[in-house]
Amino acid sequence: MVYSAEYIIQQLINGFGLGSVYALIAIGYTLVYGILRLINFAHGDLLMISSYTAAGLVAHWLLPFPIAVVLSLAFVALIGLSIERLAYRPLRSKPEETTLVTSFAVSILIQNLAMMILSPQPKAFTLPSYLNSMVQVGSVAFPMMNIVIIVTTIVLLIGLTFFIKKTKIGIAMRACAENMNASILMGVNTNSVVRTAFIVGSALAAIAGIMMAGRYGRIEPYMGFVPGLKAFVAAVIGGIGSIPGAAVGGLILGFSEILFVGFLPPELSAYKDAFVFLALIVVLLIKPTGLFGRSEDRRV
Repeated sequence: MVYSAEYIIQQLINGFGLGSVYALIAIGYTLVYGILRLINFAHGDLLMISSYTAAGLVAHWLLPFPIAVVLSLAFVALIGLSIERLAYRPLRSKPEETTLVTSFAVSILIQNLAMMILSPQPKAFTLPSYLNSMVQVGSVAFPMMNIVIIVTTIVLLIGLTFFIKKTKIGIAMRACAENMNASILMGVNTNSVVRTAFIVGSALAAIAGIMMAGRYGRIEPYMGFVPGLKAFVAAVIGGIGSIPGAAVGGLILGFSEILFVGFLPPELSAYKDAFVFLALIVVLLIKPTGLFGRSEDRRV
């Protein structure tokens, strides 16, 4: 089958948009894992909370969309901070298996509370008209939301890089990820570092949730579970604990998923999720530490 240049460009833009969403979620995973060695499977559910919060503020409080987005980010950051304080901090000295099981429990709790409070039925997520338009460049047309997703992700990655490399708390986060015990001996406030990691990671997940809701136009209580798992796969592919690796892994996964659906026979498109986890198995067999991962753990 021969594909036109316009179709290929559209698919590449779609892949960049989806990969950007996965990258933001994966960075939230890797920020927390790099410091605590905690895989927070409740992280994906923050996408759902942010999208429902933004939709509710617009529909019931009649707030402008940008203000609703900012307030939803603040609310989700507070939720992430509360999860860390109530569920994970008491278990910080426990084996990693304990915190892993706890993260699954928190995820199931959030999903079931959402179903009881918000109803299991999907709801429409309506964007403002200026975000819901189509952009025409020559003979190629694509949604404005894709451009917003890509530009927002690039800006956030640049800002996060500056934050991690140039600010005092960012340097402390890098030190704790490198060697937690040495950081404690040097006087680093590890509780402050962990709180910051959860706040930043939760805010990134909140932005990704609103982007995903705007991209697909609907929200439902389980909307964050599968994207959260895929973002975890992206983080592992890139090298979990590495922020550049999480970003690259997210983009690789997004491009691969879109190209898998867009260029292979339609009867195979239903297996795109299987392809994601097959990619994880292949990467772990070839390079268990991921593309940017390290083979040793310097925290010990």
